[in-house]
Amino acid sequence: MLHEEDQQPGEEESADQALRNKTVLICDDDNRNIYALKKALSKEGMKVLVSQNGFECLDMLDLHKEVDIVLMDIMMPGMDGYETMQRIRKNDAFADLPIIALTAKAMKGDRQKCLGAGATDYISKPLKMDQLLSVMRVWLPLE
Repeated sequence: MLHEEDQQPGEEESADQALRNKTVLICDDDNRNIYALKKALSKEGMKVLVSQNGFECLDMLDLHKEVDIVLMDIMMPGMDGYETMQRIRKNDAFADLPIIALTAKAMKGDRQKCLGAGATDYISKPLKMDQLLSVMRVWLPLE
């Protein structure tokens, strides 16, 4: 779950240039997480797309070539985040697409497992907005 109280007053007014006008695809099956992420990232000037499982994520990537970064939940029904990332990486068109793995499981070895499955980076839940934005800035190139 995202902790919105980590935002500073007035932060919603100053959209980050590294994030503004970028497209993020959130892949998460928890509507509370989707709502909080969508609200926070929209305030940063990002276009937000949503998928609720791995199958939808793959479909969204096929339909929306403009996706700049993916936020991938790991524990989802159907196709989990690990398998979804592996399938994304099999497509050469997505070889350089940043994928940030988000997991509530945060156990020893999880980071390496996520990176091995194709994640570019890894953040454990509960998410802190400043940490998430910082990681996203690292992987999103300035235009």
